[in-house]
Amino acid sequence: MGGCQPSNLESGLAKPQAASSQATTVTEQSIVAAIALPAIAQQDFPITDFANHQTLTKDARPAILAAIDSASENGGGRVVIPAGNWTSAGPIHLKSNINLHLAEGAHLTFSPRAEDYLPAVFSRWEGTEMYGYSPLIYANDVHDIAITGPGIIDGNADSEFFAWYPNEKPDQLKLRKMGIAGDPVSQRQFGEGHFLRPGLIQIINAERVLLDGFEARNSPFWINHLIYTTHATVRNLNVNSHHPNNDGVDVDSSSYVLIENNVFRTGDDSVVVKSGRDQDGRSIGKPSEYVVIRNNDMGGEDGIAVGSEMSGGIRHVYFTDNILRTGVSAVRFKANLDRGGVVEHIYVKGLQVESFRDLFWFQLNYPGELDGQHPSTYRDIVFEDIHVQNTDTFLEIHAPAPTPASNITFKNIVVEHTKNTFILNNVANLNLDNVTINNQTINAQLNWQAKTDSN
Repeated sequence: MGGCQPSNLESGLAKPQAASSQATTVTEQSIVAAIALPAIAQQDFPITDFANHQTLTKDARPAILAAIDSASENGGGRVVIPAGNWTSAGPIHLKSNINLHLAEGAHLTFSPRAEDYLPAVFSRWEGTEMYGYSPLIYANDVHDIAITGPGIIDGNADSEFFAWYPNEKPDQLKLRKMGIAGDPVSQRQFGEGHFLRPGLIQIINAERVLLDGFEARNSPFWINHLIYTTHATVRNLNVNSHHPNNDGVDVDSSSYVLIENNVFRTGDDSVVVKSGRDQDGRSIGKPSEYVVIRNNDMGGEDGIAVGSEMSGGIRHVYFTDNILRTGVSAVRFKANLDRGGVVEHIYVKGLQVESFRDLFWFQLNYPGELDGQHPSTYRDIVFEDIHVQNTDTFLEIHAPAPTPASNITFKNIVVEHTKNTFILNNVANLNLDNVTINNQTINAQLNWQAKTDSN
């Protein structure tokens, strides 16, 4: 059987190396050096070995799942989807030691019928754990997995899930209330009869993950979602999906993550770092940390973002040498008054920005939808070596008075044209070092906070 023949894996699928102990000073270089790639056996399992051509062209899913099972039983390997147009009438669930490979010319389109993505699976939806419709490609409690290209993963432009967006609010609010109340996760069932859309690719509770080289289209919700994952590399993707909530990559309570050399054209954030919502996120308490996002070409509603689901904390994140094209917000940090959590040690360096309405936007005081008693803390953030062609507003910060955004530094920034410079509401220790806006250079330290009895 072809599935037993050895073949070379893509460059980079090396044996994992143990992460070195954390240095006293965390750097971008130390994070990247510590990230382990998956180790997957060098043998191929073509799906054409598991069904005849006529069967495959009707529904390739049974053959894909059979190839995954066979690879898993034989020590792992590469499940190969060859050139051609293929349909999967339901989700693909990966197992450990599997590389799902879409060859040149392979176009895998998923069924448009929502009922095909039941039974419900364990997930995290907008930062709250639950059971819901299966993501189109899904993996839970796995190690050493990969999805590689250069083929296409297509959620289907005719998917029934797209019509759910206007109807999701009652389920969205119900789930958030269940998370705040601490209801058992087993009771948070949002399968048949509910309207919470699944993502295109979701990997949860995983170690050593590689997403490399494929094109992603028509995601029902978030596109590439990493939850409770450590040692993940996302590279060389072409993400082209413009539906509501189409974030390119969501790093969600995950650590040691590298996102590099991708092209994002998305309906929402290109790359966003998160760590859970409200009481549910705080009680789980898993931060996103040691993350590097570099050398990406970003275009969409927003460029890079942190939050607003960040209740488990976020720290040691580097956004380096990215190109941001056009959109609403180039850099967006967000939270509301239900979140809690601390975001710190964030570095944004080497950005090239074309044209965005808002350049740097901290919206940290969204009204709480529930109790509104848990403001978040954003501190120790550096923006450096950034060139901007055009923006309507340079810097807008809105933070709660009890927890102002603090220790925010802008260094070596050039903005060729902006209409508005500063809109500030509760920021402490804002440092401007060689910031040039509309050909005027600013060097200053500002404290801009609501007056209290003590100040």
